[in-house]
Amino acid sequence: MAAFATAEACDSNAELIANGDLRALHPIFNIYGQRRCFSGPIVTLKVFEDNVLVRNQLETKGEGRVLVIDGGGSKRCALVGGNLGQLAQNNGWAGIVVNGCVRDVDEINDCDVGVRALGSNPLKSSKKGHGEKNVPVYIGGALIRDGEWLYADSDGILISKTELSV
Repeated sequence: MAAFATAEACDSNAELIANGDLRALHPIFNIYGQRRCFSGPIVTLKVFEDNVLVRNQLETKGEGRVLVIDGGGSKRCALVGGNLGQLAQNNGWAGIVVNGCVRDVDEINDCDVGVRALGSNPLKSSKKGHGEKNVPVYIGGALIRDGEWLYADSDGILISKTELSV
């Protein structure tokens, strides 16, 4: 991604912010992975302490998309670890945003993918396969829909109804 700046996007898109088509997530996410700046169309998942659907999604071709995982804000276990970070990199995902935790932080930080999460926890999740795919999720003070666009950099995360011109 070219040097996209979320602050600049906010300054130059006041109309989109005013009508709700451009939203900033609350600053609750930690930064992981090698990509400090990433963007792409959103794929949503809603799971709770179970990462089977996360793995299933990351096994598909990412094609520059961003996986947004609503893990219910649970910090009791990790939904993404080093193996899934590597899978995301290998399959062309631009990034992963987790409303929950990651683990294997050093391994994730070696991956050429952008990752945002509430924190880290060494405990793994359950493997029951429960959850929903391609559904609206509410994360960081914003409703996020499958197919919208996510833009992330060191300043924060923006959600846009449509692709923004860089």
